[in-house]
Amino acid sequence: MSRVIFDIETAGADLESFDQEVQDYLLKVANTQEEIQQVKESLSFYPNTAEIVAIGMLNPDTEKGVVFFQSTDEAAAEPFEENGITYRPGTEKAIILGFWDVIRKYDKFVTFNGRTFDCPFIMVRSAVHSIRPTRDLMPNRFGNDHIDLLDKLTFYGATRRRFSMDMWCRTFGIKSPKSGGVTGYDVKGMFKDGRYKEIAVYCAGDLWATRELLLKWEGYVKYPPEG
Repeated sequence: MSRVIFDIETAGADLESFDQEVQDYLLKVANTQEEIQQVKESLSFYPNTAEIVAIGMLNPDTEKGVVFFQSTDEAAAEPFEENGITYRPGTEKAIILGFWDVIRKYDKFVTFNGRTFDCPFIMVRSAVHSIRPTRDLMPNRFGNDHIDLLDKLTFYGATRRRFSMDMWCRTFGIKSPKSGGVTGYDVKGMFKDGRYKEIAVYCAGDLWATRELLLKWEGYVKYPPEG
């Protein structure tokens, strides 16, 4: 049965880019400068205030994949390939269309925290561009169509804390994509600085880490184990 891992990177708009009514709404629970800054930093994590700047997809069995990423760099206008990953630049609409074209060809998909972040984010941003989904990204939580590794590794919330991907990688001795000093909070600044390829490569790192977490879960946590 075919399966694909996917992950997204997002970049929020500047608070000042919204009209005053929206700014007031976003800041209505922020009473201090620290809280205002927290609101500004959080804008990348909601499809109402952010856009998708990269979507990575990796077949964990063939180790081949693609990263669709936003870029306005004319020098990087053509696709290129590194380490089995093809990188394809385009607009947000183009990369979302690319995602839907690829995902429909697979039976299962794998994410880390995709159920509460990646999947709804993609669906809302698709609607913004009037793009119809080619499959259901929010199937039964306890079914087999979507393997959300954060769900699996926390036993559907049975454990007390939902650790980050970085923590799970460190726990299992997997190279963390965050070890290079980049996290999701940095993507907005990187995007504004035109560091499009770096964002795409960072997204690919998340794909490889998710693959290693998948293999660890299948081989040593899931019962009965795979293989």
